[in-house]
Amino acid sequence: MELKVLGCSGGVGKQLRTTSLLIDDDILIDAGTGLGDLDLVSMSSIRHIFLTHSHLDHIASIPFLVDTLFDKIKEPIIVHAQAKTLEALQTHIFNNIIWPDFTRLPNVDNPVLKFEVMQAGDVIDMDGRSFEMIEVNHIVPGVGYRVESNTGAFAFSGDTTTNDTFWAALNKHRSLDILIVESAFTNMDTKLCKLAGHYCAELLGTDIAKLNHQPKVYISHNKPGAEGQIFAECQKAITTHTIHPLSGGHSFTI
Repeated sequence: MELKVLGCSGGVGKQLRTTSLLIDDDILIDAGTGLGDLDLVSMSSIRHIFLTHSHLDHIASIPFLVDTLFDKIKEPIIVHAQAKTLEALQTHIFNNIIWPDFTRLPNVDNPVLKFEVMQAGDVIDMDGRSFEMIEVNHIVPGVGYRVESNTGAFAFSGDTTTNDTFWAALNKHRSLDILIVESAFTNMDTKLCKLAGHYCAELLGTDIAKLNHQPKVYISHNKPGAEGQIFAECQKAITTHTIHPLSGGHSFTI
């Protein structure tokens, strides 16, 4: 299983792209601005998108993807997400005001985009790769994912702050090779983290100690300009696991 980080920043700027992870060549977890760096051939291979939540930095490229590939899509691109997340997409993006409703184009019976509801705890098999949706704690309904194949497993927290559900779900399994987890703000913004549903180093350090496994841990979703400080604070706060910085373009074979 190949994992490529198309984007993992908490904002945009030169060489900074928002969250999107590409599994092999056909599945995305989230579709932030990092998706836009793919060429047309690579975009055309995408068949499924698993969303963590409805915030713009995680869904921004879906409208452009389906519009760009409109005349090339033979079977609908399927977006998997919680009901509330799909409702937000339908109401606020694909509403024929902000963007055309591609769930009904070119016609209702043969759309280029399809929504499929998942619930926390659901596991979907995609050609030998299982995607487990795990509830997390964000300001809007949010989830993370654990993805497993016969060669290994990784997990992605999505956007979250202090919770038990994500760590408990990971602990139910026998192993975990790679963990990508957010730490959006510096410790001076701990109050904001709690209000906005994000981790800072102090909060993450307490939570990651709940994890029984020892995967390679990568820190994502840093606010632009604060990456160095956030990582340094994480190094100090996280005593149970070895951590690594993450950037767009990072690739893993799992």
